[in-house]
Amino acid sequence: MPRVLTRLLHGLGAGGLSLQRQLLLWLLLPQLVLWLAGGAFTYRLAAGYANRAIDDSLSQASRALARQIKPLESGLLIDFPRAAQDVLEADPEDRLYYMVSTPPGQFILGSRTLPAPPAIEQPRLNVPYFYDGTMGGAEGRPELPRAQRVRVAALYLAYGGSDGAKQLLLVQVARSSANREELARSILVDTLLPLSALIVLMTMIVWAGIRAGLAPLARLRREVENRAPTDLAPLHIEQAPRELQSLARALNELLGAARRNVAAQKRFIGDAAHQLRTPLAGLKSQTELALQGCADAELRARLERVHQSATRSAHLVNQLLTLARAEPESLLVQDRSPVDLRQLARELTAELVPRALRAGVDLGLDPAMEQGDTAAVPVLANGLLLREALSNLIDNAIRYAGRGAEVTVRVRREGAQAVAEVEDNGPGIPVAERERVFERFVRGTNTGDGCGLGLAIVREIVERHAGEVRLEDSAGGSGLRVVVRLPLRPGAAA
Repeated sequence: MPRVLTRLLHGLGAGGLSLQRQLLLWLLLPQLVLWLAGGAFTYRLAAGYANRAIDDSLSQASRALARQIKPLESGLLIDFPRAAQDVLEADPEDRLYYMVSTPPGQFILGSRTLPAPPAIEQPRLNVPYFYDGTMGGAEGRPELPRAQRVRVAALYLAYGGSDGAKQLLLVQVARSSANREELARSILVDTLLPLSALIVLMTMIVWAGIRAGLAPLARLRREVENRAPTDLAPLHIEQAPRELQSLARALNELLGAARRNVAAQKRFIGDAAHQLRTPLAGLKSQTELALQGCADAELRARLERVHQSATRSAHLVNQLLTLARAEPESLLVQDRSPVDLRQLARELTAELVPRALRAGVDLGLDPAMEQGDTAAVPVLANGLLLREALSNLIDNAIRYAGRGAEVTVRVRREGAQAVAEVEDNGPGIPVAERERVFERFVRGTNTGDGCGLGLAIVREIVERHAGEVRLEDSAGGSGLRVVVRLPLRPGAAA
């Protein structure tokens, strides 16, 4: 049985059950087995006590009947009045059946259908033998409509005949086993009902104990589930069992190693970008000076290409630095403060107007913002990073919308969110490419001198501020609209 139970429990555990249910099964299934074994044992014990009580009554009845049989010189005198027979047969549910005979099989008195006792070569006299049997009433007793199990007491007596030889006399008294079985069932029910209630109560206590014991594991699971993929901060598990603390320490060591590896890579990128900024700035200055004093057309064209490459490299380095500052670990140590997103959009638009004019682009604010919608749209953010994100969006629109295009910047509230939009009527980006352009070093077009990091930086910054960014068609049908949603500063949503 233990091996079968173990295989069953292992099979249940292999089916993907939760640890809580597996523990409950490991505790409840043995209880169920013990409950069944206890029920069987209780029934056997109750049947034994019932047999003992019935055997005592049958023993007394057989001895009382034997006392009514008196040997005479010419035979036997059976003093068994009709009233005594009526008493024995008064209760139809618990009738006593009797038979007096002289073995081997000479019937004298009583019911002929009583089962014969087991064969005994030399039975002991005046000592009752007890056995179970079946008596059928269809043939000998019409008042017994069907066969029934009975408990029988057989008492052997000796009496002397006229010639002085001893003869055996068999007195049998039987009682239906139905009452015995009913008594055993009653004892079983009276025993198992309180035991069942106790098991149910124990199950509830065990269930509560398992839930309480696994609560730290559930907290650890929630802490891991609610994390961003890039969040490598240590796990905090206080007052947890030692086994779970060991698991948390092992996970924290793994997270620490990954965090140190990522930090080393970021330091390398940051250091490399910082080291590149100075020579690139010097290269740009030297090419500008060379262009001013160069009269050779061919040499001037080459210097212009060098200057463009240096400008693009400097832009790439600046973008890499911005991206490094926007990473989650860097953002954790940067302060956040209330920022008016609408005022920030006004300032950036004004700053970038000269650049838009050089590119032949009409850059401006939404008319609603210019005609009196001056209510602040406060968000809790890092001002430098949020400025960089919005600047990248406007800069991208100026770069790729094309000459003669219009770029509109608007900021508004929507419920508990602040919404910033940069819309243009340029060529736009195909729908199939809109998700891909948020990846690093992926460009939506081959025109312009971008490096493919602008939208990646925007998404990184916006998501670090619990917001979202997406690309949509412009209202006019052609062009692109970039929509940024950020949560309003707590307390400013009303």
